[in-house]
Amino acid sequence: MERLGLGWETLRESNPRLVYGTVRGFGDPRSGASPYADWPAYDVVAQAMGGMMGITGPDRQTPMKIGPGVGDTIPALMLCIGILSAVHRVRETGKGQFVDVAMTDAVLAMCERIVYQTSYTGVVPGPEGNRHPLLCPFGLFRARDGYVSIAVANDPLWEKLAAAIGRPELGSDPAFATNAARVANTQQVIELLEGFTSVRTKDEIARVLGGKVPFGPVCTAAEIFADPHYAVREMLVDVDQPGSAQRVKIAGVPIKLSDTPGAVRCRAPMLGEHTDEILLANGYSRADIDRLRAAGAVR
Repeated sequence: MERLGLGWETLRESNPRLVYGTVRGFGDPRSGASPYADWPAYDVVAQAMGGMMGITGPDRQTPMKIGPGVGDTIPALMLCIGILSAVHRVRETGKGQFVDVAMTDAVLAMCERIVYQTSYTGVVPGPEGNRHPLLCPFGLFRARDGYVSIAVANDPLWEKLAAAIGRPELGSDPAFATNAARVANTQQVIELLEGFTSVRTKDEIARVLGGKVPFGPVCTAAEIFADPHYAVREMLVDVDQPGSAQRVKIAGVPIKLSDTPGAVRCRAPMLGEHTDEILLANGYSRADIDRLRAAGAVR
C-alpha cells in the first residue's frame, strides 16, 4: 500500500477519522519492528511460530498442525475486534487510528496458557495429544464408533460423571476425588472412562452424559449435516452454484444479533457480476461505466 501511495500516513492526511487495518505475518513495523517483518507467512507458519503446533500432536516428538486454517482466521477475527474498537473511539473523539495484527501474535494469544505455564513453572509445554496437562478428565475418549469429548473442569462435575457411568464411589475415592489426584492418576482415569465409553456408540454415550456433564461427540461433516442443532441455528445455508442445478451448502453466520441479524442471503458473486449495479448506485452513469470498462479499470 505504501508503494501505491495509499499508506496510513498518506490517507489520514485527507481523512483524520480513518481507521486503517493491517494483517501481516509478523506485524507492521509501526507497532514493533519484528526481525521477521519481511518474511512471507501463511497459516501453517503462524501456527508453527505462534506456539500452536508445539502443544498439538500425539506425543512430544510429533508436533502437528490444527486442521482448519486458524493461523488465517484468528488474526482476521482479532483485526475485526480492533477495527470495531477503533470505530467506536472515532465516534467519541473524531480521531482514527492504525490497527495492526500479526498472524503469529494472534496465534500466540490463543495459546496463552503456554506463556504462563513456562513462566510460572519453568517447564516448557509439549504436544498434549488428546489430554489436558492441568485438568482430568478433559479430552477425547474412544467410543465404539469414534470418539467423544468429555470435559470435567472441577470436582462436582467429576461426581456427576462418576454417578452417570454407574460408578458413584469414584466421586469420593481419594485417588480420584480431586482434580490434583486425577491428574496424578491420569492413565487410571482414562482407563476407567474408556471402559465405559469404548463399548458404547457415540449416541449411546450421549444419552447417558448429555446434559449432565460437558460432553460432545467428535462429529464428521456428515454428522454435522445431519445434526438438528446446526439446522435450527442456520449454520448450514443452501446457495446456488453457477453452472449447476444443484444447490450447495456453506457455513452460516455464528454471531446472532437480535435487532440486526446477519445472514447468508446469496452466494459469493462472480467476478464483475455486480459492477454495473454498484457503480450506478454510487452515481456513475452508463457512459461512465462503459469508459471504465473500456479502460480495463473495472470488469
